[in-house]
Amino acid sequence: MPVLTRLIPSPLVVDVRHGALDDLASVLADQRISQSGMLAVAVSDGSGARLRRRLEPSLPGADWFEVGGGTIDDAVRLADGMKAGRYDAVVGLGGGKVIDCAKFAAARVGLPMVAVATNLSHDGICSPVSILDNDAGRGSYGVPTPIALVVDLAVIREAPIRFVRSGIGDAVSNISAVADWELAHRVNGEKVDGLAAALARQAGQAVLRHPGGCGDDGFLTVLTEGLVLSGIAMTIAGHTRPSSGACHEISHALDLLYPGRAASHGEQVGIGAAFATYLRGDREGSLLMADTLRRHGLPVVAREIGFDDEEFVRAVGFAPRTRPGRYTILEHLDLSPARAGEAYAEYVAAVSG
Repeated sequence: MPVLTRLIPSPLVVDVRHGALDDLASVLADQRISQSGMLAVAVSDGSGARLRRRLEPSLPGADWFEVGGGTIDDAVRLADGMKAGRYDAVVGLGGGKVIDCAKFAAARVGLPMVAVATNLSHDGICSPVSILDNDAGRGSYGVPTPIALVVDLAVIREAPIRFVRSGIGDAVSNISAVADWELAHRVNGEKVDGLAAALARQAGQAVLRHPGGCGDDGFLTVLTEGLVLSGIAMTIAGHTRPSSGACHEISHALDLLYPGRAASHGEQVGIGAAFATYLRGDREGSLLMADTLRRHGLPVVAREIGFDDEEFVRAVGFAPRTRPGRYTILEHLDLSPARAGEAYAEYVAAVSG
């Protein structure tokens, strides 16, 4: 008997609207995630305090844990702090660092995790990966997908606009990442999961082609949904391939080569995606990507994020070393430093014209 379908781990709840945060307790109870209200809530030690004051009256059974940063040590401390309690679930309330720590800690203690995102800076809000700093730099740790995602658009609007812009860059970069994945299939026979590729690509295309802007609720909803679909695509594939190609290799290289100088993740992968698309010979797609990034206030060339041309070209050459075994347009072309410099100069001229 052939397998006629497959089960896909995905959130029970995706609640994206104004006022969603105030309904958190009832949503968790209605979905039987936590009817008792016994929750371990992780928040930052900064902006999380304001949200804690707002939510504490509606979550009387919750214990609150402050997360100091986004390191593996922070995540382990969070897990250790929760071991003494009897909780139904872990709630990560905040930005990417808090949510990544909460995902890791929930996996460590064997509890479902609820992501309550206060900004839309990257697709980690619903992914099966925690990105945490460690002694070697930064690591990716496999974790279960959040059981629920809650995004209050009113809270998103209160966050600095740079977080929304970063999420745009991360979502749009899916298009380049999937193209790299398909290239690896054509050249090396790497297996491509068609459903994961479709979800990731369409998430990127929806954001790329939406006419709205960062202050438009309709656009923010599409962006949130795109980031959710990116996370589900990675869950389906079992790895980050649907959302990570040459674009992310270049970003990782900038992080490693120039510590302390890196721009936001979304800004870097956005530039990386537009340049990688240009390298693949898709000039029209590269220009469309650059135009969209620029329309939303994102950079499209390295000097706009504080790197000169030589520094960026060096990062392009170093990029394949950040993901050994991953095949992208960078590995395919194997550019010499001189040719990489020429290609980047051509790209800059094209997107600046």
